[in-house]
Amino acid sequence: MRVSVVGLGKLGSPLAAVLASRGHRVIGVDLRAESVRDLREGRAPVPEPQLQELIDASRGQLDATTDYVEAILGSQLTIVIVPTPSDDRGVFSNEYVLTSLREIGLALRKKDEYHVVSITSTVMPGSTGGELRDALERHSGRRVGHDVGLCYNPEFIALGSVVHDMLHPDFVLIGESDRRAGDTLEELYRTVYDRMPPVRRMNFVNAELAKLSVNTFITTKISYANMLSDMCDRLPGADVDVVTAAIGCDSRIGSKYLKGATGYGGPCFPRDNIAFGQLARALGSRADIAEATDRLNQYQVDRVVGMIQGRIPRGSRVGILGLSYKPNTPVIEESPGLAIARRLLDEQYLVTVYDPMAGPAVKAVLGDRIAVAPDAVTCAAACDALVIATAWPEFRNLPETAMSGRGSRPLIVDCWRMLPAEQFTRVAEVVQPGRSAG
Repeated sequence: MRVSVVGLGKLGSPLAAVLASRGHRVIGVDLRAESVRDLREGRAPVPEPQLQELIDASRGQLDATTDYVEAILGSQLTIVIVPTPSDDRGVFSNEYVLTSLREIGLALRKKDEYHVVSITSTVMPGSTGGELRDALERHSGRRVGHDVGLCYNPEFIALGSVVHDMLHPDFVLIGESDRRAGDTLEELYRTVYDRMPPVRRMNFVNAELAKLSVNTFITTKISYANMLSDMCDRLPGADVDVVTAAIGCDSRIGSKYLKGATGYGGPCFPRDNIAFGQLARALGSRADIAEATDRLNQYQVDRVVGMIQGRIPRGSRVGILGLSYKPNTPVIEESPGLAIARRLLDEQYLVTVYDPMAGPAVKAVLGDRIAVAPDAVTCAAACDALVIATAWPEFRNLPETAMSGRGSRPLIVDCWRMLPAEQFTRVAEVVQPGRSAG
């Protein structure tokens, strides 16, 4: 199939490469000349595991342009995957989607063939069948469901594992204007997966609500595990990992995302939960669960900082290992590690940080307020207290001697319980949130 992908950012570039690697002729569209040049010259426009390998394997099948007309005339299906940033209320803005649909619509006026436009960007329920559909019809001069198809087809992925998640989804969600449009999209996906997952096809508003509901349910599950972790801190002999491993065996609950650690972060979970709550309020529904989930998530920063304040005086130097919101990505948006660093700075602590990928991004945000260490050992050795805020696998290899040179007994707050506490207690006070010392 001939496919155009509008938006070559953190999700669009991997999607274009995934489709091209499966034999489809793909042309990416982006107004950023640098992203287009990178893809045309065979370079990954964004850092993401497996992306460069897919681009290398897709030579001859993958191209890019800044010209919408070239892309639309050369494809049968257009996938729109541009940002939908949150506004001051926490509601998603369709500004960039509408701009893309205007250009797509004007380009469609230059061709006669049936064309399908699929929106992958996360939008508020009511958007696809409302202003997005109106924009496509107005600019193209076509009627949705007749000579142009429209779908809403969000991805369920996480940065750092985008390619893997795109190739191994739990299910495919398709909101469709009509059966022909949905059939076209499902036909494309049947060529992508080694084992076809369940496909759920429905109208636009059900698909939009389903997308928000999945992420909001996951954030609720994360905050529930963190609530258990906080209780285990205060209950002698309790261990959140033991508790969650047990209750995760129940098929009604499951073990995914049932991990008491730091709060959730990143570009999706926090804002999706807030948007879900705003939607409920706009409809006159109760948003209690979404609001409680958000409050519990914000409390996790207070919890970690409180553990430090109760043991280490202000003016001490605290090291933070892990500033990206999750491993294998440089993204620091809504990162627990970054939030902890900011709070510690506000509380008059000195802060040194290390992250395998996110150091430059953190430095750009916090500037000279922090020191950036070249590696985890250097970070640990310079500090009176150390917080492991992101579960980068390499942190498991931190030697117990890393902080042994400190004059006083240092503190380690191991949020993900990655270190063997029995070894590190020889040289430091070890606090593992969710695991009582009693």
